[in-house]
Amino acid sequence: MSGRPNNAKTLQRRHFLAGAAGTLLTPLAVAQSASSAVRVSPSQTLGPFYPRNAGERPAETDADLLRIEGDRVLTKGVPIYLTGRVLDRRGHPLTNAAVEIWQCDANSVYHHPAGGAEAERDPNFQGYGVTRTDAGGTFHFRTIKPIAYPGRTPHIHIRVQASGASAFATQLYLPDDPGNRRDFLFSRLSAEDQAALTLKFDPTPAAGATHPLARATQLIARTELVVG
Repeated sequence: MSGRPNNAKTLQRRHFLAGAAGTLLTPLAVAQSASSAVRVSPSQTLGPFYPRNAGERPAETDADLLRIEGDRVLTKGVPIYLTGRVLDRRGHPLTNAAVEIWQCDANSVYHHPAGGAEAERDPNFQGYGVTRTDAGGTFHFRTIKPIAYPGRTPHIHIRVQASGASAFATQLYLPDDPGNRRDFLFSRLSAEDQAALTLKFDPTPAAGATHPLARATQLIARTELVVG
């Protein structure tokens, strides 16, 4: 039986190098937005498991990362409906921006060649998805509540590419997860930046869910991203 390699030290080194480079840009972004009503969201590294080409992505890349038969969720983990808005620094919604998410599955394995023991990967979890924002800057995904993997607190990676703007990447975290204070990326953020990247959760209503991707989920996770 193949075990999942513990790459914590390697991952920490990769994240640290990429995160340090991103940190140098953070004061500039904040200073540029100081005269505006909206504060730019903190950026974070893409991480080593971002699928940079088609060969590293799953066969399906839509906004539904789960596999469901009828009302039965086949994907392991807690199914969630992830939704949020993407705004510019003036607070205006960004329409038709490409939004990507990726995360490990409930076995702590990424859908990536270097993301863990492939034999242990959940075949019913897509691992990566992409969608576009609507006229109000809103995006929608169906995925699982993130879990920890060796060296990291639970998180969902997210990347936004709006027309005519530089790509923006960051990571979304769970509120009050015990791993947050030990995480070498989350713990380096200010309290304000931590709050900006922390998901807000509510139970999915038993009836009256307005979006199809909310069906068969247990929780609604919300966020708002301001990109410069």
